[in-house]
Amino acid sequence: MKSLSRTDKKKAFRQHIVWVMLLWVLVLISALSVVYAAHDTRNKFNELELLRSQQDTLQVEWGKYLLEESAWASFGRIEKIAIEKLSMQIPVGVDIVMVAAGE
Repeated sequence: MKSLSRTDKKKAFRQHIVWVMLLWVLVLISALSVVYAAHDTRNKFNELELLRSQQDTLQVEWGKYLLEESAWASFGRIEKIAIEKLSMQIPVGVDIVMVAAGE
């Protein structure tokens, strides 16, 4: 076996150093990517929780509007307004005319 010369040993050592530095940089980039992904995930989760809270608030508000709409559109209320404000009245039997479907 032939032993390596001094210049060959230096060259091999430099190659090892380059590989170690390259791997160290890659590990550092990977670690920073993990930190960024964790931070981004936390931000997205916080945004999701905020949107869910807004959704709940809007859902409650929508329910209130449905109740209000049903109160405003009730037949009793419409009949009361028709009688009081428009002076309408329910017709008596002789005033009701039945119309056939084909006419």
